[in-house]
Amino acid sequence: MSSALKIYALFIGSALLMFGGGLQGLLLSVRGAEEGFPLYALGLIGTGWSVGFVAGSVTVPMMVKRVGHIRAFSIMAAIGTVTILCNLLLVNDISWIVLRAFSGFCFAGAAMIVESWLNEVADNRSRGTIFSVYVTINMAASTIGQLFMAVTGTAGFVPFVVGAISFICAVLPTAMTSTPQPRPISSAKLDVVLLYKTSPLAVIAAFACGMANGAFGTLAPVYGYEQKLDASAIAYLFAVTAVLGAIAQIPAGRISDKIDRRMVIVVLSTAAALVGFFTVLINPHGGVMMFILFGLYGLTAYPLYAIAVAHANDFAKEGEFGRVAGGMLLILGIGLAIGPIIASYVMNTISPVGLFIVTATFHGALAVTAFLRMKVRPVRDNRGRVRFRAMNAEKPISPGTVALDPRMDEVQENFPPPPQAQRKPVDGEIIVPDPVPPAVVIETAPNDIGGEATPDTAPESNPAPTTGEPTEPKS
Repeated sequence: MSSALKIYALFIGSALLMFGGGLQGLLLSVRGAEEGFPLYALGLIGTGWSVGFVAGSVTVPMMVKRVGHIRAFSIMAAIGTVTILCNLLLVNDISWIVLRAFSGFCFAGAAMIVESWLNEVADNRSRGTIFSVYVTINMAASTIGQLFMAVTGTAGFVPFVVGAISFICAVLPTAMTSTPQPRPISSAKLDVVLLYKTSPLAVIAAFACGMANGAFGTLAPVYGYEQKLDASAIAYLFAVTAVLGAIAQIPAGRISDKIDRRMVIVVLSTAAALVGFFTVLINPHGGVMMFILFGLYGLTAYPLYAIAVAHANDFAKEGEFGRVAGGMLLILGIGLAIGPIIASYVMNTISPVGLFIVTATFHGALAVTAFLRMKVRPVRDNRGRVRFRAMNAEKPISPGTVALDPRMDEVQENFPPPPQAQRKPVDGEIIVPDPVPPAVVIETAPNDIGGEATPDTAPESNPAPTTGEPTEPKS
């Protein structure tokens, strides 16, 4: 299979994976609310997904090392399919919490294997394009999966079966390939200490984004259900949020490449906190206002994590991108796991709209922290900063995504490198200036002090010969 065909096949496999994941995530929240699950159980369902995803990110590379990529992917797809179908057969809150953890584990493993294959095919010239297309396809497929709930509804067995079919079909691209398997997957480098030393703001930003987006992604469908929305309206509501969130990443990221990223974080997190505040104040019961508020949440909250990753790596040393991004993964995963638990408690204690008290609190805290950090640490100029890349803000990314990110190998892409110090030539060495259009060999002369040879800098009145041939040092 040629490289181009393999890339297209893997894109299809990834799209099927994300389609099933988007459908399943939204379906379980709404169907669980319809079944009368308590709010704390619905929150723990989201927590189970995040815990399983982080566990899979750490342990799946060891499994791949033992049995290979194709077999490991088949195991992930089989267990994931069984898990989705067991959600249909075992309709109770405890079973769904446990099954959701298995689903997150399998999803992490399957995603890492697909990303490992893409990373093997990509080279330095195509890595940026492949990464951008891959992220775009994932966001689009997840959104389409959520929208598909408007077609299937939540009752009966059809939505669960559709999700299972999508997940098992994702195995076909890797199963049909006849090329050698890629190199073993690298384990996640979860270096939180290095991340904090590099950027304390990045730690707080990753945790705040995880808390807010984890709570929103898990319990906002429950809020919609409590506001008497049907399955179709909830699906469209989340589609608007996801689409606007994806669109907002590009202009927000480009602006952050040109100005202090912390200022962009302050503006976006303040706006997201205000959206949460106005949602609590208005508490819309469906209608256009709810779509506007949810869309504004995606517009302001979803670009924050990707900007925080870029900010952290602006201050990372060369070769530390993977370790810093791995630390961000761990902190984000912790926030995604804790957020739904806290939000479910607040919703159960106050009212369903209490969800947005949680999101507004963490976004407000992030805005204050970013503003204070601007007073402590000077802004980094364009030289040496990394380029912004869009990321999925609602679900955790895997270490395979970090490895595929072109910033792993090109830490200062599209920014001028710092000038390199010139090395002193040794006695008699021929120096070729860089750049030299055309190349010319410069003769060397003794230094007045110490006798070392340095490039000849004779005055205009006594120009050096320009024959292009090296000459013996003058005695």
